[in-house]
Amino acid sequence: MRWILTALIFLFGLFDLFMGLNFLFNPQATATGFGLEATGTQGMSTLRADFAAFFGVVAICMMLGAWRRNGDLLLVPAALMGTAVTVRAISLALDGTYPGWQVPMLVEALHVALLVAAWRVLPHHKIEELTS
Repeated sequence: MRWILTALIFLFGLFDLFMGLNFLFNPQATATGFGLEATGTQGMSTLRADFAAFFGVVAICMMLGAWRRNGDLLLVPAALMGTAVTVRAISLALDGTYPGWQVPMLVEALHVALLVAAWRVLPHHKIEELTS
């Protein structure tokens, strides 16, 4: 079970890494798939910085957590993806639906479920170990 969860987290992390790299190197085309459009240099910079950072941090924490079998590292991407799916739900209530709204919410919810399950299975590092 632990091996399967670790492998799935690493695969999901690779997916997120590629998403972050797509925003870094091809922001205009990648943003279109998200329903976004950059206006000018500032918009392009924002797409590169914010989305590459979001997906990059998620990916690195997931892949390091899986590689080191450190459940604590998985809490960061779980919180980021949990926040994203929660805000999407709020947006659905306030703004309504759009074509394909289920896909990003499903991906984010799967991330959260996988990360929380793995966090419960993988070892945690005590604070004393980290400070000494």
